[in-house]
This record gives sequence, structure tokens and C-alpha cells, in this order.
Amino acid sequence: MTDLAAERRSLLAHLRETEAEQIALLRAFLQSPSANPPGDTRPAAAVLERFLAERGLAPAIHAAQPELPNIVATLTGTRPGGHLVFNGHMDVFPPNDANGWSGDLRDGRLYGRGAADMKAGTAASTIAFAALARSAPALAGRVTLTTVSDEETGGRWGTRYLFETLGDAVKGDVCLNGEPSGLNNIRFMEKGTLRMTVTVRTKGAHGGYPHLSPSAIKLAAAIVAALEALDGFEPTLPEAVARALADPAVIAAHDAGLGQGASAIVRQVVFNAGVIAGGSKVNVLPDRCELQCEFRYPWGLDRAAMEGNVRRILARFPEASLAVHQDHSYPPSLANPDDPMVGILADVVERDLGKPRPVPCSSLGGSDSRYWRWAGVPAFLYGPSPVTMGQADEHVTVEEFLHVAKAHALAAFDWLAAHTTA
Repeated sequence: MTDLAAERRSLLAHLRETEAEQIALLRAFLQSPSANPPGDTRPAAAVLERFLAERGLAPAIHAAQPELPNIVATLTGTRPGGHLVFNGHMDVFPPNDANGWSGDLRDGRLYGRGAADMKAGTAASTIAFAALARSAPALAGRVTLTTVSDEETGGRWGTRYLFETLGDAVKGDVCLNGEPSGLNNIRFMEKGTLRMTVTVRTKGAHGGYPHLSPSAIKLAAAIVAALEALDGFEPTLPEAVARALADPAVIAAHDAGLGQGASAIVRQVVFNAGVIAGGSKVNVLPDRCELQCEFRYPWGLDRAAMEGNVRRILARFPEASLAVHQDHSYPPSLANPDDPMVGILADVVERDLGKPRPVPCSSLGGSDSRYWRWAGVPAFLYGPSPVTMGQADEHVTVEEFLHVAKAHALAAFDWLAAHTTA
């Protein structure tokens, strides 16, 4: 029989011995443009494809559009068992500073657009997948790596495309994702989003003649105030989720990792008026104003309910029309915070890697993990700090990046060992 304990020790030793190689991979990945928009991720995808191919891991490209390749690779053990999927995205926000695509290594930090969100996590999962391949004779079940090109703009040509075209080949039994979370928590839940454009049209008039037409900008401001009334609503959560979120350690982890007050926000509907545009001249009553806004809403509400509430409010403003952004409007997603993967991953972090035990938390933003949860597959996020994502100095620490790669590999190994079927 295979000595699983020895294989596990070998896995961890390999990850420790190849840290320089792992850093080199992330630097090359960061140096490869993959901004979305415009959405051409081919340079970044080539880095991961080459890394996998050099190790004989047969990466396959699945792309609905040539400039948006998705990489899928599969590792099959020698015995039946569970199917674990790694997921990460290669597309990132456009750069906004001189770090750009530098991949600079300074003072123990790796800089560049997407370092936190989420090239470090995607590289970590790729490294974990390649490391597990060395233990293939000892493994039961299957491991699939999916690195996608269209997370930042909704997933239509990324994870959603893979689900539509490959189905069970990428669905699996559990999903592990390296989106930025912070090492003190494991994300098991995400809010839903309702994103929309509200357009207000009026007759318009000279600014000195307000009796002839309402102001489209003033009406838009009144609509913002009316929609704000939905902000802060807290639906009833499932018992296991409510219990997890009420744990003092979880409250502390939310506030420490996501900012003071996050532990309350994760339970609530949140409204944001992101863009408002209208008017042509200071002495003209505006005849048009466009408002782009969104709701983030927790488990316990669905999209139909949220959209119904919005439409009831807008019915009070006959000058307003509503257009929902379909690719960016979706329901909440949830995995059981008591799922075995949460305990396995927490044990690895605490016992093997010497970090404080992470606790189950909710995300405030969205990720592709929702596609697995919607399909009934538990999906969890564990990645580096989210603090700098999208900022001018976006970076990850080398320590966190290397830690995440080890955590993903060891958690996957332990999950597969626990899910052997024969």
C-alpha cells in the first residue's frame, strides 16, 4: 500500500525546495499583460500553459474567443475517489501606476497589477496542481485546474463558458479558489448583485424657468434617496450560517480583514450609486440624467425580489426607465461553513504551516466560486490579503504567496485522502 504520510511529507518538502521557482512563475505571470478591459489574456495564459506543459501536465485551451483562452488540466489518481477543482482567473483590472506589469520584487513584496486580485492565487493553485502531480500514484480521485480569462467582466467567456461546454469535467465535488481573502479566514459565502442603469428624461428648459420642466438631475437624486431606503435590510439566514457569523472569532476576522463594520455589512443589503451623468450647462434645466448603481444583497433574498423592490420604487418616477445589466446581476451563493473542506484547510494552516487558525467568513465582493455553489458544489476562497487589490501599489508579500500555494496543495491532498471510494 502507498504510504500517504510519506507522500504528504514529500509534497511539502517539494514545495519548500522549489520556492525560488514559484516566485519566478509569479513574476513572469505579473509581467504578462492581461487587463480586462480590453480582455486579451493570451500573454498571461502562455506563462501558465508553458509552466504546465514543461511538467508534462497537458494543459488544454478552451476559448469561445481567441483572445480569451481558458486553461484546463486534469490529474487522475490510481484509485476512485472525489473530484477537487482549483479555480482562478488570469484577467485583472487595467493598470493605474508605474508598477503596471513590472513584477518587481522589493522588500519581500511582489508588485504589479493583479498581484492580489488574483494572479498570486491563480499561480498558487497552478503550483499546487503541479506539485500534486508528483504524488499521483498515491492519490485517489481527480484534480482539475481551471484558469479563466473573464472573471472581471462577469465570467461569460470564462468559468460560465467552461460550465456550459465541459459540464461535469469542471464541476467536481469541491472547489478551492485563491481569490484574495486574507490568511485569517476561509470564504464560504458571497452576496448577490443587481447592477443597473436608471435613465431619467424630462422636457428640459432654461434654468430660470423651473416651472416649465422638472430637472432630470434632481429627479435622479430623489431616486438615489428612495433606493437608499433598501440599504441595511437584513434577511433571515440559515441556522448554520447565522451561527457561524455570530461567532466572536468570525466577527473579529471580518472586521480585521475587511475593515471595521464588515461583520455587520455581510448580513445586509448594500446600495451604491456609482456613476451619475447629466446636464449640459449650468443655466439649463437638464433633460437627461443617467445613474449607474448596484445592490449587493445577502443570502435570504433572490434577484427577483430585489428587482421587484427596485421597480416598485421606480414606479413613483414616471420619467425614469430601468435597464438591468444581465451579466453582472446574479443571486447570492453559499456553501456550508461546516463543510469538511473548511476544517481540512484550517487544520493545514494551523498545524502544518504555523499560522493562526482561519475561520469561515463571508465575502463582500463576488468571485467565480458562485458558479460551483449554484451547481450544488461547495466552493471556498483562501488567498492572500485583499488590502491592496486595485490600488496603485498593488502587491502581495512573498511569504503569503508561498503560504497559499502550500495550503492549497496540502488541503487538496488531505481532502482527496478523505474521499477515497475504494
